[in-house]
Amino acid sequence: MKVLLLSRYGRLGASSRLRSYQYLPYLESRGFRITVAPFFKDEYLERFYAGRGKSLFYALDGYTRRIASLMGLRAYDLIWIEAEALPWLPAWVETSMARAGIPYVVDYDDAIFHRYDRHANLALRRILGDKIDRVMRHSEAVIAGSEYLAERATKAGAKHVELIPTSIDLNRYPRNPTKTGAIFTIGWIGSPTTAQYLRNLNDVFSAIARDHSIRLRVIGAKAAHVRLAGFDIEYRDWSEQTEVDEILSFDVGIMPLSDFPWEKGKCGYKLIQYMGCHKPVVASPVGANLKIVESGVNGFLPSTASEWKTALRELMRNPDLRARLGRAGRAIVEREYCTAVNGPKLAKVLSAASGR
Repeated sequence: MKVLLLSRYGRLGASSRLRSYQYLPYLESRGFRITVAPFFKDEYLERFYAGRGKSLFYALDGYTRRIASLMGLRAYDLIWIEAEALPWLPAWVETSMARAGIPYVVDYDDAIFHRYDRHANLALRRILGDKIDRVMRHSEAVIAGSEYLAERATKAGAKHVELIPTSIDLNRYPRNPTKTGAIFTIGWIGSPTTAQYLRNLNDVFSAIARDHSIRLRVIGAKAAHVRLAGFDIEYRDWSEQTEVDEILSFDVGIMPLSDFPWEKGKCGYKLIQYMGCHKPVVASPVGANLKIVESGVNGFLPSTASEWKTALRELMRNPDLRARLGRAGRAIVEREYCTAVNGPKLAKVLSAASGR
């Protein structure tokens, strides 16, 4: 079965790497022949993460290469699209494929529809506000990373909606937990664009640091991306090769979020990474976090600054609690959030969508 994967990024982009690329070896072993055609090259994200802004050159290059890929759609049994074929343009490609009988599936791990239906520009909202709904409605299947995204696809009239959470390959994560250092380390991993949420906890960390020795370790963002002060902070570069070792150095993993529509579409991937490393988690009760975190079982879901301080202090004082929550989190990942569980589900969706 020949599949054209229209991903958004190369391997440097977390959404593409996790929602599609990590499954390719399994899918190929099941008879899928997949051609990968990313919209953006890795250089686009390298430039952006280095603080040099978004490049018009790489964006135009993306449109050029994507249009070239679209010229050969009929050579494939199925088109697998990450979010949309052509960003910031109407759903011409997807509706044309549907009329021509070319089956496609579309995958979401973010509330991309809110980029359009909640855009500040009224004209753009009118032109593109229902774009993603149309993309979903004309697809053979929508693959959603969270319940919020799945609910939107259902309301849009999608023929089939499959909830497949963003997952980890447990072969990369040690089966047994490791010991951490002497200083209680609160860890966060992510991209520069999501580091902004750490600012919500600056006063929490500062208050705890006045009475206890703690460290915040930030993986994947620099001081320029999120300005924090009043406690010990370490900023470290992210790489696919070192991310698991970095998380293993945490005592607890955190995922603060604001409670707005965009955040409700988040899929909680960093929580799953922490749990895969046997770490207890503390997260804002927003979106997929509410499903991933069972309060008191594998972590906590504080809503206020006071609750964040209480949760972090309790975990700091009680290593046995950290170990118990960490074991429970790992078990949840093994049951629901790993590629071994979700790879077969993905293969089934792709096969059904192609008519095979």
